[in-house]
Amino acid sequence: MTAPEILKDLRNRKYKPLYLLHGDEPYFIDEVSNYIEHELLPPAEKGFNQTVMYGKDTDIMTVLNAAKRYPMMADYQVVLVKEAQDMKWGRDDDDKKTLNPVLSYLENPLPTTILVFCYKYGKFDKRKKTYKAIEKNGLVFESGTLYDNKIPGWIEGYVAEKKYKLSGQASAMLAEYLGNDLSKIANELDKLMLNVEQGQEITLKSIQDNIGISKEYNVFELQTALARKDAYKVNQIINYFEANPKANPIVLVLGNLNNYFTKVLSYHYLKDKSQQNAAKELGISPFFVKDYEAAARSFNYAKTMDIISALREYDLKSKGVESTAPHGELMKELMFRILH
Repeated sequence: MTAPEILKDLRNRKYKPLYLLHGDEPYFIDEVSNYIEHELLPPAEKGFNQTVMYGKDTDIMTVLNAAKRYPMMADYQVVLVKEAQDMKWGRDDDDKKTLNPVLSYLENPLPTTILVFCYKYGKFDKRKKTYKAIEKNGLVFESGTLYDNKIPGWIEGYVAEKKYKLSGQASAMLAEYLGNDLSKIANELDKLMLNVEQGQEITLKSIQDNIGISKEYNVFELQTALARKDAYKVNQIINYFEANPKANPIVLVLGNLNNYFTKVLSYHYLKDKSQQNAAKELGISPFFVKDYEAAARSFNYAKTMDIISALREYDLKSKGVESTAPHGELMKELMFRILH
């Protein structure tokens, strides 16, 4: 099941006695657990029937003792274990001579208890009997990291769910600028929506004003100018970066350029350079494929390798290794290296 499907069931009061929410992407785990913590029980029932624990401060037996209680003047009680990856889970054997209390409960959970384990930043070992017992008698949700080329679509879906609009270009730009940290993206989108009326489109100007991405002078426009070998535009953007260093720190610019040219190098290797395949293989939005195609025409394989080497060199220089030059001067030197 997906996170939206789980939330739909929860809203319809279709509960499982056991939930294991695990995986590398914490956003979806938080989305489900936040709903369970804040919305599942009415406020009047939470005081007696909701227990929230943290893995590093508890152990599995304490959790099970709480789970075995019956709800007080309610249909259900909730036992929520956050950061369950830090909890001591106890033994996972099934020795018939000695009863294993963990497996005993997980194989026959109390139907009036909703026991939730939030196991973040990694996957629970699927070989363990603990995992198999939860899977059999409850629900296991694996929260996987979204590929980069899926982020723009996720952004558009998030905005649409809140009754706003966002262009494909704007969602692609946000994805490139903010990376794949969904919690960070959601926070920035929430800020944007505070300044736009519901039902209206979040424009590039709104993004510029509230996130600090200039419509004309940003790292994506720099990439486009480099791909076209437009030296005049490149110098305009670099001068803007030099005048606005806090909004365009060199570490961010160099990191984005390194990712960009690494993908240009990968584009050179592609046998099938169709838009659909290139977007899939490079992990980018189809909207940006034309930029990589242009860059590959401007910079052959050998030059692209040289650019990546130069980016690493100037990254070290920006950190004071064999250079004390101002960041603006370093960026101008680097742009000259790339263009010539």
